[in-house]
Amino acid sequence: MKKLILDLDTGIDDALAISYALGSPEVELIGITGTYGNVLLDQGVRNALAVTDLLGHPEVPVYKGLPHSSTTDSFSVLDISAFIHGRNGIGDVSIPDSPREPETGSAVDFIIDAAKTYGEDLVYVPTGPMTNIAAALAKAPEIKDEIGRIVLMGGALTVPGNVNAWTEANISQDPEAADALFRSGARVTMIGLDVTLRTLLTYKETARWRELGTKAGTFLADMTDYYIKAYETTSPHLGGCGLHDPLAVGVAVDPTLVSTLALNMKVDVAGATRGRTIGDEKRLNEPATTTDVAVGVDVPRFLDEFMTRITTLAAHAA
Repeated sequence: MKKLILDLDTGIDDALAISYALGSPEVELIGITGTYGNVLLDQGVRNALAVTDLLGHPEVPVYKGLPHSSTTDSFSVLDISAFIHGRNGIGDVSIPDSPREPETGSAVDFIIDAAKTYGEDLVYVPTGPMTNIAAALAKAPEIKDEIGRIVLMGGALTVPGNVNAWTEANISQDPEAADALFRSGARVTMIGLDVTLRTLLTYKETARWRELGTKAGTFLADMTDYYIKAYETTSPHLGGCGLHDPLAVGVAVDPTLVSTLALNMKVDVAGATRGRTIGDEKRLNEPATTTDVAVGVDVPRFLDEFMTRITTLAAHAA
């Protein structure tokens, strides 16, 4: 069984990613490391603790990560992030705070320890900025060869960004960290907007969760309906909400859900195109590639897996 770490700025699709992971018998969620982005670090950690409790898994430890990038002194949530995810990050839906506290150890040390403990069996899935994993690689560079795979949600190679014409939101929060990850030599799969915007959820699917009559089902339905409503304003052409973070977890569980392009990647960290994820022209002809960029996705199979796993979890959680 693969061991899974989710690195989350726990907003709506992060909460759905937690649900997908907990509903997948192929993996064991050994921990969540908190980051910033959709919400501030403390709010995201609060959400992760509360959501895992509500879904019936209070055994999952949650660690505080770094609260902002290494190139800034603070972080503020963008207005668009608050609009899409709600002020509390989970669609302004109220759920009980967990009685638990985050673990006393640091997220960075937890990542390093897990890499050394589980090696090839560890899959690390960051769905916010790459600040925590970049810090872990800087502190213990050898883990690049120890972690089985890093499946990140972020970037855009063949489509425009969602922050500007070339930058995706997670990468925009810490371009330097993402660039360091791509250049580190770690085995990375990039799940970007190229594929996540093809995986859409509608009110038809959320109604199935509401019909369960459980607290977990109602929470997931209310939260995701908020998300779909936000997409009706920001991206009315899509006809649903993108399942960004859950797709990254889906690929961590089953890599065959996507088709990929092997390409050594970089992130532009200066100039007009800061935050752009693109092939590294200086490593274009190197015989070995360390990054696989998802460019195609089996949408029907993923949506079926997504709904089956999460609906079963929500039916039995609470």
